[in-house]
Amino acid sequence: MKVAVLTREYPPEVYGGAGVHVEHLAAQLALVEGVDVGVHCFGAPRADPLVAGAHEPWSVLADAPGAGTLGVLSADLAMAGALGDTDVVHSHTWYANFGGHLAKLLYGKPHVVTTHSLEPLRPWKAEQLGGGYEVSSFCERTAIEAADAVVAVSRAMGDDVQRVYPAVDPSRIHVIHNGIDAETYRPDLGTEWLDRYGVDPDRPTVVFVGRITRQKGIVHLLDAAALLDPSSQLVLCAGAPDTPEIGAEVRARVEALQAARPHVLWLDGMVPRAAVIQLVSHADVFVCPSIYEPFGLINLEAMACETAVVASAVGGIPEIVVDGETGSLVDFEPGRDAIGSPADPGGFAAALAQRIDQLLADPATARRWGQAGRARVLEHFTWPAIARRTAELYRSLD
Repeated sequence: MKVAVLTREYPPEVYGGAGVHVEHLAAQLALVEGVDVGVHCFGAPRADPLVAGAHEPWSVLADAPGAGTLGVLSADLAMAGALGDTDVVHSHTWYANFGGHLAKLLYGKPHVVTTHSLEPLRPWKAEQLGGGYEVSSFCERTAIEAADAVVAVSRAMGDDVQRVYPAVDPSRIHVIHNGIDAETYRPDLGTEWLDRYGVDPDRPTVVFVGRITRQKGIVHLLDAAALLDPSSQLVLCAGAPDTPEIGAEVRARVEALQAARPHVLWLDGMVPRAAVIQLVSHADVFVCPSIYEPFGLINLEAMACETAVVASAVGGIPEIVVDGETGSLVDFEPGRDAIGSPADPGGFAAALAQRIDQLLADPATARRWGQAGRARVLEHFTWPAIARRTAELYRSLD
């Protein structure tokens, strides 16, 4: 069975959880007997033997309106044109969904869509994409409603698909959790990256890793940080802002926080994976203050590094982090603004700070939860099992 995996992100151009997902899923699918995997991605050609095609958006569309969305569609056209000899097409994120949909129409092949998020539940993307948000929403809706199978990366995501796209028959929705490479993400007790970034290994430490976007809740973490025990150390691995405006907003907020309290480090830009693993491994608490998180892969990565997690109880996170066992979940009630900000931002920030401080003051519990977190990862979230379930889904569509 020849499977084409369609994605915007693929190494070395990976910037989010969906790209990490595709990287590891494709590698494990290639090991499943009877499955021949070819990845079609955006960007320049790669030497990776799994890459069957790399597709650049048309340069003539570089300055077109819509924040690059028309260029995305041009890459999708190129992808669709290259899939004539494929048995199953599997697309990831709206960037590649339309290419998969076109291949289904052109060749009559089954199309599988993995939903890592849903555009209607990310209204802040309109801030980034302008009118392009309508294009991205059109691509996603069209592909999901016509797909032969929709993979939801969590039960919460499956519920969201049914609620947002009621035209999708529930029998076509399949929950297959995200996974993690537990050999790569494991405790690293070295200190070379800590030394390079000026992180004090002897100070109680809280680490955040994520893009600068409304979704990841970094502004609420900065509110919470002002309430934390001032002897603790906050390390922000925060880069790649959605827009220059939110980038400038967060920069100003971080600078104000640094002026008001010591031990706040902002590692601007993309931090190497090895550095992230070491930083998280040395943290007493990993914090995920997201306001929307269909799965929350970053929490798995922290748990695999044996680090206790404090996270908002949104989306798929409660399916990963077990409250009182591998971490602490903070209740979240969305407000009525267009972004889905917390109904009580001050209360949410205070709750985050309280849970973080409780763990910082109880290192024995933090260590126990961290160890339990890795055990949970190894039991439930490894890639070989996820690849086998995905291959079984492909075969059911023949």
